[in-house]
Parts: sequence; structure tokens; C-alpha cells
Amino acid sequence: MRGNLYFITGGDSYEVGERPTWTGGNVAVFVTNTGVVLVDSMLSGSGRDTLAQVRKITDKPVTMIVNTHTHNDHVGSDAEFGASIEIVAHANTGKNMAAMDEFKGPHSTFLPKRTFTGRMTLGSGTDEIDLYYFGRGHTDGDAWVVFPAVRAMHAGDQFARQYMPIVDAARANGNATEFAATLNKARAGIKNVDRVIGGHTPTVMTWPDFENYVDFYNDFLSFVQNAKKLGRSADQAASDYRIPARYVGYYADPARVKTNVQLIYEGR
Repeated sequence: MRGNLYFITGGDSYEVGERPTWTGGNVAVFVTNTGVVLVDSMLSGSGRDTLAQVRKITDKPVTMIVNTHTHNDHVGSDAEFGASIEIVAHANTGKNMAAMDEFKGPHSTFLPKRTFTGRMTLGSGTDEIDLYYFGRGHTDGDAWVVFPAVRAMHAGDQFARQYMPIVDAARANGNATEFAATLNKARAGIKNVDRVIGGHTPTVMTWPDFENYVDFYNDFLSFVQNAKKLGRSADQAASDYRIPARYVGYYADPARVKTNVQLIYEGR
């Protein structure tokens, strides 16, 4: 991408639903003076291939994984990088991971041992990584990972791609209503970023792409809240929703729209 930051795609296509080579969420590779930091690790079984990609650019050891959130397409291969690896995540993500079968028994050693609640800085100078938490959305522990020296960010599934987001309210305490406020806080609180890795974007995105996504979800929330005020049922609101013309290239799966509308109607 730029400087000492690289991007490994998880194999998502621009065509929604087409995942012939999918191996999970996108991974950032940050080569520091002392070792390699990965952001996320894809699905279980992806560790060897990820390491092979890393070896194309450096012989330095992978020393740390920062997990953006708890889902197995982002944390599934954490345990494949050895017992000395340091796992870092938001405190809520640590709790959510502890409830996963993948981190039971011997694999509990791969639960995050360094956690944060609001903000954390790792490293310094050209090696600096800033972690932010702005509130619930996709889950209740989504971290925003910023590399200030190269003006880049990994947004995880808070900005998965240009489509209606998944909100995991059942397993990870995500919140479709608070999602918009969280996005707004990220847009206001993160500075000097011009390149963005989404959780599943097929390519690297730009800061304006991210801002466009923030507007997209704010508009969706306003539409749903207005429909509720007008006395329409959640099913009516979901059926009536259309992506505004300004959001070119966006997709809104009807089932996901219906789920998010229902969550918003319930205030969660």
C-alpha cells in the first residue's frame, strides 16, 4: 500500500455473493523494526498461506496480531502463528472470543492478553499503530486500526464494503441503531488518513469512500426511523427501502435490510 504497510485480500469479489477464492476478512501486514504486525488472520487454516505472503516481503517474524473483532473469518487463524504471538483486541472482543469454541481448551492461550477500551497506541515513530473504539456497531468490540506514518486505516467490518452491514446483535452485542453514531465518531475522531482497508473490500479504498459509507448508513437509519414515526410496520419499511441514487455501486441484500430495520425498530 505505502511504506511498510501491505494488504492481503481475503478473496471477496466486487460481485456480491461471489466468493470462489474467499479465505476470510482482509489482512493488513505492517512491517516494523522488530517484527511483523498482522491485523486479523482470516478463517481457520489460512495461517500458512498468509505467512507465505508475508515471506515475499520480509523474513522478520510475525510477533503480533491485532483483531478488529471476534468473528472467525477475522480471528480464525490466530492460533496458527505460534504460542509466542501477542494478540491485541478491544476488551469486549476478548470476552466474545472467550465464548467461541475456537478458543476453548488449549487454544485459550491465544485469547487477547492486551486489551483496550477507548484508545491504545502500539509502537512509536514509523512503527506507530493507533487503536480506537467509538462504540457498538457490527459488534460491541470493533477496533479501528490506524497507521499514522502511512496515513492508512483498517476499518474491519465497521466498513466491510459498500453494502448493507451485518449487525451481530445476537452473539456479539452489535447494535444497528448505534452503528450510525459510531461511524460518525470515527469520521470525526480519526485524522490524516487517506487510504482504507475495509473488512471485505476487494481493493484498498479511500477516505472519501469511507465518508460516503458513513453517509449511506446515516441515510438508512433516518429512513427507518422516519418510517417508524409514520406508523409503518418494520416489514413495510424494509419493503419500501431503496438505495438512494447517489450511492453508486452499493448493494443492499433484502434479508439484511429486513434484519437491520427490525433491530432499529426495537432500538437495538
